[in-house]
Amino acid sequence: MAGEFAVESVVVGVRREDGGTDEHRAWPASPVEMFRSAAPWRTFRWYDGQRHYSGSYWCATTQGHVIYESRLELARLIYADFDRSVRLVFAQPFLLQAHVDGATRSHIPDLLLLREEDVPLVVEVKPRRLVDKPKVAFSLGWAKQVVEAHGWGFEVWSEPPEPELANLRFLAGYRRARLFDAGLLGEIRGVDLDGVAFGEAVRSFPDRPEVLVRSAVLHLLWEQFFTTDLRTPLRASHRLWRTEAS
Repeated sequence: MAGEFAVESVVVGVRREDGGTDEHRAWPASPVEMFRSAAPWRTFRWYDGQRHYSGSYWCATTQGHVIYESRLELARLIYADFDRSVRLVFAQPFLLQAHVDGATRSHIPDLLLLREEDVPLVVEVKPRRLVDKPKVAFSLGWAKQVVEAHGWGFEVWSEPPEPELANLRFLAGYRRARLFDAGLLGEIRGVDLDGVAFGEAVRSFPDRPEVLVRSAVLHLLWEQFFTTDLRTPLRASHRLWRTEAS
C-alpha cells in the first residue's frame, strides 16, 4: 500500500434502507447521522457451490445483526463486538468513488467502526496472502490515502492468532446479557475474585448451580468486568483480573 496517488473528485455513496442512494461530495462531518439509517451497500449472495461463507452476526454492541461475507469478516466482527471502545458497527458502509491516477475508481470498505472518543475507523478485512497482490494493494492504497486525508482511521486486518480467536469465539457465545440472572451477576461482581483462578471462582458460590455460575463468569469475561490471558486456550487455571473500569 506504499506510495502516493493522484486522487480527485472524491464521492461517498450511501445506500438508504428504501433502496435509494445518496451521494456526498463533502466528507461526512457527522457519520453517526449519515449511517444510522443506512443499508449495506451490497448484501451477501447465496448460490450452490459458492466458495465464500456469508451470514449475519448478532452484535451485542449494537443490539442488532451485522452481515459478513467471509469467516474472516465474521472474526473481525467478533473482535469489534468485544472492543469496549466501539459504539456502532456498519458493514459495507459506503461506496467510495474517486478519480485516481487518471481513471475513475470505486471501492466498498468492509466495515466502519464508530468509536467512543476516537476517530471513525474504516476496516478492510483481507487474508494475509492477498494483501500484497498488486490489484489489492492498489485499491487499498488509494482508499487508505483518501480516508486518512479526511481524518479517519484506516486498518487492514488479516488472520489473528488462532488461540485468541478461538477464545473470543467461545466467549461470544455468552454475549447476550438478557440470558443471565442479574442477581447472580451482581453477586459475582460483589466478591473479590481478583487474581483467583477461573475454576476456583466458579466454585466460590456453593449455593448456586455451578453451571450457572460458570456461564455468568464467562459473560463477565466477555463484558470485560474480568480480564484474563486470551493468548492461550482458556482453562480452569486462568487467573481472573478485575479491569480498571470495573
